[in-house]
Amino acid sequence: QVQLMESGGGSVQAGGSLRLSCVPSEYTYGEKCMAWFRQAPGKEREAVAALWTGGGTPYYGDSVNGRFAISRDNAKNTVYLQMSSLQAEDSAMYYCAARNAHDCYPGTWSSNSWYTSWGQGTQVTVSS
Repeated sequence: QVQLMESGGGSVQAGGSLRLSCVPSEYTYGEKCMAWFRQAPGKEREAVAALWTGGGTPYYGDSVNGRFAISRDNAKNTVYLQMSSLQAEDSAMYYCAARNAHDCYPGTWSSNSWYTSWGQGTQVTVSS
């Protein structure tokens, strides 16, 4: 499966912003569901946001809805996660995930087992 490469993590104070990027290691044909997950130490991996590269409304987890925004730049083959109003509880390793699909599907997009490609993660640390 294609490798995904995340970047943009770092340390920020509460209330600040960061933008994460996800780029596949190679171009692969077909529309995809692209997603961001996060995992804090001792916690389960949590779905953050997803979008289908063919268009449509993105999906968001309840804890980030209204603060985070997922977007894509097809020309750069890059998916972004703009994170605003960051809180200490947003601290985690953030992972990019992908699956060739005709949509992200409500109720499916948040299942980490559905995705076939993952990145190595980028750390986000928010200090209060």
